[in-house]
Amino acid sequence: MKDTRDFQTIKVEADGPLGRLTLNRPERLNAIGATMLQELAEAARWFDEHRELRVVIMSGAGRAFSAGADLKESPAAAASPRTGKSWLYRREAGQYGLRAADAIENMHAVTIAQVHGFAVGGGLVLMAVCDLRVAAQDAVFFIPEVELGLPLAWAGIPRLVREIGPAMAKELVMTCRRFSPDEARALGFVNRVVPPSQLESEVERLAQELIAKPSVPVAITKEHVNSVVRTMGAGMTGYADGDVLLSAIDDEESRAAARVYMEKAFGAGKRK
Repeated sequence: MKDTRDFQTIKVEADGPLGRLTLNRPERLNAIGATMLQELAEAARWFDEHRELRVVIMSGAGRAFSAGADLKESPAAAASPRTGKSWLYRREAGQYGLRAADAIENMHAVTIAQVHGFAVGGGLVLMAVCDLRVAAQDAVFFIPEVELGLPLAWAGIPRLVREIGPAMAKELVMTCRRFSPDEARALGFVNRVVPPSQLESEVERLAQELIAKPSVPVAITKEHVNSVVRTMGAGMTGYADGDVLLSAIDDEESRAAARVYMEKAFGAGKRK
């Protein structure tokens, strides 16, 4: 039987072996705020309660997969000293993204990212924590955190190094340049690139193909690959992401960079 649960910023559904997780803030291009991060972690636990679940498709409602961290309700804002909250509270807020990313990556079900429109910054990290990634040909990828005066958090650096290697991880994070789904596929970051009109059907076919396979070998394969990756990446950890974030938002040069980025992105006086 189909099961659902109500959240503020996401939609979740489990229907037998197939689940769906939809980022559901289309009016904000599914920007990821502190509330969404906490709900993503809770959704991962909810999915794991459905033991018959085999595959979960993650997608974005509306025109984009995700425009990245919400500049109005970001974990960085929640961790800012300007909140007046204690250091321990701000450090906890700084870890929301890491905990959400870890929870999704460690789900029992195989996860497939169904990507259209923009996948920016934290949206790209959400792609990285999924097991498989299928992108529309017209999707747009970039990582703007450096221009915002922030480090890429949520264990984004070790995950990108794992997926595309150190040199390309450095280039894409430090230059903040846009790159295409075809380049992402060439780097091994995306499994399949399809016309936009075929994205949903292609992901559905892939999900059903996985569901049709014997469940135990598929589950073992996911855990085996993840175990090998952890062994290969020993020492590549994002455990201190919250502390790094706190350091960056206290830096005047970083705050100035964020102001310049906001002005360039939104214009003076426009709503952020």
